Amino acid sequence: MAESTTQHKPLAGWDKPELDLSKAEWQSSSRGLGDVQIAFVEGFIAMRNSGRPESPSLIFTPAEWGAFVSGAREGEFDLT
Repeated sequence: MAESTTQHKPLAGWDKPELDLSKAEWQSSSRGLGDVQIAFVEGFIAMRNSGRPESPSLIFTPAEWGAFVSGAREGEFDLT
């Protein structure tokens, strides 16, 4: 079966660069017990599903990451 590549067009107003995550040093969340991994790349924070690392990653600015983590600590997000 031939491999295919899907090209994703950036969303209107998307102000984040296309990051090369191929050499990112991914760190597991929850001391290795969670399904999420994060990497710090070129001043941004990337988050991916550790069970499907080929899936698209979410990219956060430092301010967005801070808001996400703050919301998670307050119970706004279920990270399990």
